Amino acid sequence: MSIWELILAFVVVVLMLVALLANVLVLLCFLYSADIRKQVPGLFILNLTFCNLLMTVSSMPLTLAGIIYKSQPGGDQICHAVGFLETFLTTNSMLSMAALSIDRWIAVVFPLSYHSKMRYRDAALILSYTWLHSVSFPIVAASLSWVGFHHLYASCTLYNKRPEDRTQFVIFTGVFHALSFLLSLIILCFTYLKVLKVARFHCKRIDVITMQTLVLLVDIHPSVRERCLEEQKRRRQRATKKISTFIGTFILCFAPYVITRLVELSSVVHINSHWGIISKCLAYSKAVSDPFVYSLLRHQYKKTWKDIINKILKRSSINSSALTESHNRNTSQLNE
Repeated sequence: MSIWELILAFVVVVLMLVALLANVLVLLCFLYSADIRKQVPGLFILNLTFCNLLMTVSSMPLTLAGIIYKSQPGGDQICHAVGFLETFLTTNSMLSMAALSIDRWIAVVFPLSYHSKMRYRDAALILSYTWLHSVSFPIVAASLSWVGFHHLYASCTLYNKRPEDRTQFVIFTGVFHALSFLLSLIILCFTYLKVLKVARFHCKRIDVITMQTLVLLVDIHPSVRERCLEEQKRRRQRATKKISTFIGTFILCFAPYVITRLVELSSVVHINSHWGIISKCLAYSKAVSDPFVYSLLRHQYKKTWKDIINKILKRSSINSSALTESHNRNTSQLNE
């Protein structure tokens, strides 16, 4: 193995470990907190978490083996199954992010009618569509034998080995990425930009009220005035940072891989195998970033996993104190 392959293998191992830990923590928070389970977005986050976990335990290990051995890991049946899963899970996770953005758009733009427009039944219907949409492409690919081990990405994924099917495969790949990556990106941009517009409008209203209050309070201390102005600035930046993170991580993680897959269809451009694996690792990194972007850094999830950790530590401390008391009791009985 070259130094580049060692580095790429190490990156895949790190991505696997962090993705597994982070997504399991999100799942534990969902199971532990009744408040999170009551919220409609929790269904979308749960679906996204399952997609990330399955991707972590199915596709990533085979990609790691493909990098190390430079050949197809396992038999054809295993590779076809993993390639089918990879196509399904990638599409499902993209559409789940789009569903989360639609939920935020309805909650912010239509707050009074949110509970009537986004109920558990509505969320279940959206998830049903994402599953049907996501499973249709790998079914077509598997039926046409367009799933296999691709050396460029060192992974089991969409791959056409028959030159006579090149035109059909090009059309299929273009439609697949248009209805998965591009569609999800358009929904993300449309919904989150609408949310940002509403957030900025509310910030302007709050800023006007704050400035009027500061003008009326003539005797206010300069430090208090400065803190109010700093809070105004942070308030304006907060929504922009969040939305930039949602859209930015989606583009940064998926766009290089999707563009590489489309450029690969042209026989004119040669793609380096190291770049192919790097683009695949960037796509895998979405399974690492999603738990933090959508869940773990939010206040409710922070409080929940802190409660879980405190409960575990408290239980262990109680058990250790009970063992210490029992040991002291036995020691005193032996001395007597």
